[in-house]
Amino acid sequence: MTRKRKVAVLGATGAVGQRFVQLLSRHPWFEIVALAASERSAGKPYREAVRWTLPGGVPDAAAEMEVVTPDPDRIQADLVFSGLDASVAEHVEPRFRDAGFVVISNAKSHRWKPCVPLVVPEINASHLDLVVTQKARYGGAIVTNPNCSTIGLTLSLEPLRRTFGVSQVLVTTMQALSGAGYPGVPSLDALDNVLPEIGGEEEKMENEPRKIFGMLRGGQVEPVSMKISAQCNRIAVRDGHLLSVSVKLDRRATLEEVREAFRTYRSPLGDLGLPSAPSRPVVLEEGFARPQPVLDRDREGGMAVTVGRLRECPVLDVRYVALVHNTI
Repeated sequence: MTRKRKVAVLGATGAVGQRFVQLLSRHPWFEIVALAASERSAGKPYREAVRWTLPGGVPDAAAEMEVVTPDPDRIQADLVFSGLDASVAEHVEPRFRDAGFVVISNAKSHRWKPCVPLVVPEINASHLDLVVTQKARYGGAIVTNPNCSTIGLTLSLEPLRRTFGVSQVLVTTMQALSGAGYPGVPSLDALDNVLPEIGGEEEKMENEPRKIFGMLRGGQVEPVSMKISAQCNRIAVRDGHLLSVSVKLDRRATLEEVREAFRTYRSPLGDLGLPSAPSRPVVLEEGFARPQPVLDRDREGGMAVTVGRLRECPVLDVRYVALVHNTI
């Protein structure tokens, strides 16, 4: 890397934007040059505009930067990371794309548009070829990351899909409060309680993996036919989504063969020297009652999915529990 890439963060004062700022401020390849938020925050130093909710305080590199409005005419950057709410991202991110920026979006707004890649890099980095397609059409491009639970599910499935094939999935989630943003779920709803519905979450988990595992053909992604049934719950944990998963394999396998598939799986990006990429994106943890959010969510800097409780499934073929750090 000969120089740091100049990056801007949209929605920088929100929960997702804060995580972008935290991670980018200490990344050796990136330099934050612009922080954008709503009109009420514009003109203020970032430390005054933001109600910081992450450990460690506002990064020094961002603290005194003046917040601007999300206007492509006011920002010069190589890449734009967007933590905008979906209702705003729907309109603002295409403006940056049309102005020639590459936008990496956390919002759901554009995930299902045919020429927009929905990327988990260890699984479908080839879908980034759609950036070239978009640039030819618009001048810039939008790249999306999936729903946080979808990332945990698809990464945990990837060693099985590569080795045996996967046709059916049953998944029940127990999702952390931080997934609802800030201030999130009211305390009297969360304490001493489980909320057995998260708006739109099950639809995302049942559909997004089909695009992630899909094939790139003719300038768009052709989804796979995998069947997924999801039930999603909110629980009183700060960070870390726990997923209880049962899987139907295309090829029958012994439990030891499945265990070996998890143990030997390594990132296909391992030779690229990416500073924040985990060397082991999926980790099999066979200790008692693992994984647990408080013990396992920060594995590989929060970038790995931990799999445990691996067992045969009397309904499908194999079952396990997976944990993903939902905000990293």
